[in-house]
Amino acid sequence: MVTLAIQLDDRLADVIRTLAAAQERSESEIVSEALEIYTEDKRPAPQGVGKYHSGKTDTSENARPILREAVKGGRWP
Repeated sequence: MVTLAIQLDDRLADVIRTLAAAQERSESEIVSEALEIYTEDKRPAPQGVGKYHSGKTDTSENARPILREAVKGGRWP
């Protein structure tokens, strides 16, 4: 486990304190969970995304399931 110091504005610090109290969890747990969720959505796209045409018109609408299957199949990190 690594300790990381961050600076928050007063409003955000109050929101985190309120969430932690309401959920009976530590502020650190709240921030760690939020960062985990944020970083899951920020993974880089596989090489070549947008470079080729599949002939399908719903690819962007189904991107998450398509990528999920690629991960399961070992075709994407």
